[in-house]
Amino acid sequence: MIRSMTLQTTFELIPAIDLKGGHCVRLKQGRMEDATDYGNDPAAMALHWQSLGATRLHVVDLDGAFAGKPANRPAIEGICERLTIPVQLGGGLRDLNMIEGMLELGVQRVILGSVAVANPELVSEACRQFPNRICVGIDAKEGMVAVHGWDDVTDVSAVELARKFENDGVSAIIYTDIARDGMLSGPNIEETVALARAVSIPVIVSGGIARIDDVTACAAHRQDGICGAITGRAIYEGTINFTAAMKTLK
Repeated sequence: MIRSMTLQTTFELIPAIDLKGGHCVRLKQGRMEDATDYGNDPAAMALHWQSLGATRLHVVDLDGAFAGKPANRPAIEGICERLTIPVQLGGGLRDLNMIEGMLELGVQRVILGSVAVANPELVSEACRQFPNRICVGIDAKEGMVAVHGWDDVTDVSAVELARKFENDGVSAIIYTDIARDGMLSGPNIEETVALARAVSIPVIVSGGIARIDDVTACAAHRQDGICGAITGRAIYEGTINFTAAMKTLK
């Protein structure tokens, strides 16, 4: 499509904190049984990334994603209380009350994932009630949407789902290629850019970021609608120096 909105001029590299049992972890391809533990103080980890220049933090309540309701509230609250940068949160948010509860806790914007497939009307209503504070998370395998902690792959394409929200006021789409998530194998830039070009909603790349070259390759597509990239395992294991990456982007 021809993008009629203002072209993206900014690009954020966003550190990720995934919460499991109150700990900061990273999964491989979304498998809860394949988690690497990075400590039991998520708020301290969040402050670390903020101190290195992060402008936003991406938090996922993994237990909540599987339970269908928020499950790491104390950790989320601790992160929000201590940070001055905005926090975006996904995982287990299934209704307006849950969304409102997380926003009241200090989360700047929430991410609706599986529920956006099952109940797209909720996305529309949430955007109406909480303008500029709703994102949609689209997790896909070979271009098809996966839900329920990535256990189920649907017959809905990522582009088809994204287009449903064109007129709702969604702040961003977080697009994750689940085959690459946590694998340090490089992002699926081609598929993500194709999605970004198909809609007018800004798109954030997620899954597979492994090195600074991956970050700059994503940032090169600002004008296609790519507004950021989420990085997790790479910055925890040192294949990306976060400070150096931020300097490169500037």
